[in-house]
Amino acid sequence: MLKGKNVLIVGVANKHSIAAGIAESMASNGANIALTYQNDRLKDNVEKLGKDWGVDTYLPCDVASDDEIQKVFENLSSSWDGLDAVIHAVGFAPREELDGEFADVTTREGFKIAHDVSSYSFIGLAKEAKKLMEGRNGSLLTLSYLGSQMTMPNYNVMGLAKASLEASVRYLAVSMGKEGHRVNAISAGPIKTLAASGVKNFRKMLSYNASRTPIGRNITTREVGDAATFLTSDMASGISGEILYVDGGFNTTAMGSLEQETS
Repeated sequence: MLKGKNVLIVGVANKHSIAAGIAESMASNGANIALTYQNDRLKDNVEKLGKDWGVDTYLPCDVASDDEIQKVFENLSSSWDGLDAVIHAVGFAPREELDGEFADVTTREGFKIAHDVSSYSFIGLAKEAKKLMEGRNGSLLTLSYLGSQMTMPNYNVMGLAKASLEASVRYLAVSMGKEGHRVNAISAGPIKTLAASGVKNFRKMLSYNASRTPIGRNITTREVGDAATFLTSDMASGISGEILYVDGGFNTTAMGSLEQETS
């Protein structure tokens, strides 16, 4: 589905991450992938993962820095003749903001950090990607969560940042669409990842989620990856500005099965 397409994936940190599931799916579907790493401490791990996906290009990128974002695309332009897709799989809020009552633990600084890293960085990547995507009908994709629309225990300021991110998908879709590019998001169900472990009582959330989904289980990183592959491919050429739920149908249920609840 992605044969001949150049894809930049931002946010792979370890083999259990959603970004890793996306990279695995896209590699198996023929994509030529470049990966970023946040700092030198993570570089070796990202390179080890990338070998399994046939990756040759690794670039440093702290998405909180405009200079580093700019350098990523400058370096890509020297080795690639163009760019077809950018996958933004980045989200962060200070750990202490994800434990306790929203009104008590949210700070001005934590709010700034969560929105800068989790939301603005997607816009920053889009701004710099435009030149390399010119004339290629590109695709930009980010990752969200249901906590952007509904309250979740301890998700707190990340819920606000994800709501901002989803709004940016719609505005970017209009802005980038003028040049033929599409912008979408996947709202994934909860998955046991290193990033998710920062949310207090996440294990309980996983168990509850599995009992409430119509499919009766939690989703996998590869399932999110396959959805990302579809949205990035030409098969989804008519889809833009959308938030696709890959959560086993959890977002559709106001009440779980009575049989499940009483068993």
